[in-house]
Amino acid sequence: MIRLAVPEDFTSIMSIYAYARSFMQETGNPNQWGNHFPPEELIHNRIRNKQLFVLEENGTLHGAFAFIIGEDPTYLQIDNGSWLSDAPYGTIHQVASDGTIHGFFSQIVDYCWAQIPHLRVDTHADNQIMQHLIQKNGFERRGIIYVLNHSPRIAFERVK
Repeated sequence: MIRLAVPEDFTSIMSIYAYARSFMQETGNPNQWGNHFPPEELIHNRIRNKQLFVLEENGTLHGAFAFIIGEDPTYLQIDNGSWLSDAPYGTIHQVASDGTIHGFFSQIVDYCWAQIPHLRVDTHADNQIMQHLIQKNGFERRGIIYVLNHSPRIAFERVK
């Protein structure tokens, strides 16, 4: 079940992100999150702003992700491409799992799509696994955006 994260989830969420960072490094993507992303302050803010969601099964958290409906400042400029639509959209960020749930990203997409049928997501060029999952779930590669530290990300979009 996907639900909003609450402050009591914080320790489990940070453990999930630690596992995800390790997995990313082991699978050829050491730079996207490095050793410290996402920072604790960001996770606290996401929880406080009701932007962080978790996947819970039988009382155990298995995944986390941020979902924000509204304009994302890092998506205002896109290079080497263009967006399919300027209509309101939701953005999926900071997807992580503990590796035990098959189809977690598909569940995220279904959940977010039910909120707003126009989604955007981005990932690092080295994150081949995520690129595959994104495209498998109906997103189209649209170009390159730059996150807050000016690092490039491949941007994807799915519209109705």
